[in-house]
Amino acid sequence: MRLDEFVWSRNPRGLHVYSIYQSPLDIARYTRMRAGWAKLIAAGLEYVDDAQRLLDLNITPCVRLYLGAAGATPFAGHWRSLVDAFARVGVRWFEFYNEPNLGVEWPAGIDPDWRDEAGIIKPLMDNWLLFAEYVVSIGCYPGFIPLAESDDLRRAAVPWMDTMLRYLADHHFERYQRVLASGLYCATHPYILNHWYQETPGGGPTSARSRGQVNAREPGWHFEYPYDPLQQSRDPGRTVYGGTALTPNGDPVGLTAMGRMFNERCAAWFGSQAVPVLGTEGGIFPIRDQVYQQDTRYPAYDEFSQAEGTVAMFEWIARQAPPWLFGVTLWKEDDYYLSSGGAVRAIDRLAETSVVVKEVPAVEVMGSGLTGVPTLPAVGPGPIHGAADFHMVLLAPGLDSSWFFDSARAYWDLFHPMVTTLTELIDFIPGSQSLAVTVIAAPDLVETMQRAIRDRFRYVYFDLVVADNPVRVKEVFDGRVQLGLRFG
Repeated sequence: MRLDEFVWSRNPRGLHVYSIYQSPLDIARYTRMRAGWAKLIAAGLEYVDDAQRLLDLNITPCVRLYLGAAGATPFAGHWRSLVDAFARVGVRWFEFYNEPNLGVEWPAGIDPDWRDEAGIIKPLMDNWLLFAEYVVSIGCYPGFIPLAESDDLRRAAVPWMDTMLRYLADHHFERYQRVLASGLYCATHPYILNHWYQETPGGGPTSARSRGQVNAREPGWHFEYPYDPLQQSRDPGRTVYGGTALTPNGDPVGLTAMGRMFNERCAAWFGSQAVPVLGTEGGIFPIRDQVYQQDTRYPAYDEFSQAEGTVAMFEWIARQAPPWLFGVTLWKEDDYYLSSGGAVRAIDRLAETSVVVKEVPAVEVMGSGLTGVPTLPAVGPGPIHGAADFHMVLLAPGLDSSWFFDSARAYWDLFHPMVTTLTELIDFIPGSQSLAVTVIAAPDLVETMQRAIRDRFRYVYFDLVVADNPVRVKEVFDGRVQLGLRFG
């Protein structure tokens, strides 16, 4: 299957419905902003007629089966009948499960963790795969599960996605690969905060206009966070996976970040080339009579600049984004059409601005066809020749990066190692490169960390610092700084 064979409006503008049970839909709200996507949440058949009307207007519905706080509920008869009902009127895009990295999406008493394979990851992915296989069997498109774009360790989107895909590779490789080749897309939730900007004329790629100066009709827009020049000038080397001291659990909060990760992982592990991505919630959150600046490295925005940025974002998706990014459905209808004061300015700007259609190239989803055998890379770094290519400070459970920087700031300033709490990151250093790991662990976790690293990765240099008390740890690292020694 090719990217250009997916059936949709080719218009990246979208809007998310207010809630379940809001039928009949006020479709004028979608046509007013010239939408090409409509995200529906279906607990029953309430939106089937609306979906037909949307399709007649060349607005592509994407239907999420609404489960409530149901966790990994199996894809059973009721949900299959809903898919069938929507498919009969022409709907092709479906979602099952929503932000499973948040406890609110699970039954009371369950606090989900990506490290719990048996209790969380296994039932989630086993049941999702049954949904995906059914959807492709009727010629429709299943969405890979969207994650909340958190960087808190327990809920961090990056290790969650890695663990879900790794589970599929280990347990359902051929089944998942066939779904991937037959219509799978990745649903993301790119709430991009203020991670976007427009260059100042003549100021270069790291300059940024103030909120009153942005103009959607002028060039210089950046929506590629965390890969944009401004961010890279502030924290060089940051990627969606993290890779810097400030991002130990990844940095997923960008328009393309999680879609890029999904495409890179599926290419490396399953042989794909380009998999569609649809932001089924997200955008620049609309405001009125306020100013937002969630990240102080980027300009603040208000209702005026949010409107200009939203128009520019959709045009950037059409003209400059990777070919696999198909659009975003703005969160959500009642936030853009306020109960008092009418629509926010972004709606008016979209209404008065012509749609830029996305030209989708004839790129095969699978790079080299189905292989039938796993293509996972070899796990772990290779031998050290002289000095290691990478140095990682790994904090054992119970410690966090702020604790390390309080105790060893001078050491980090001198050597700049990667600082993380994720042992799993070692898996992704290829055998062509080498690694030294400084492990900081409480006495009762030393043996555990040795088994997790030294016993598993034969070529990794294992450098241990026992965290019996903060003063002692500070003395160890200060002593290394005085001697100019990276390792003890």
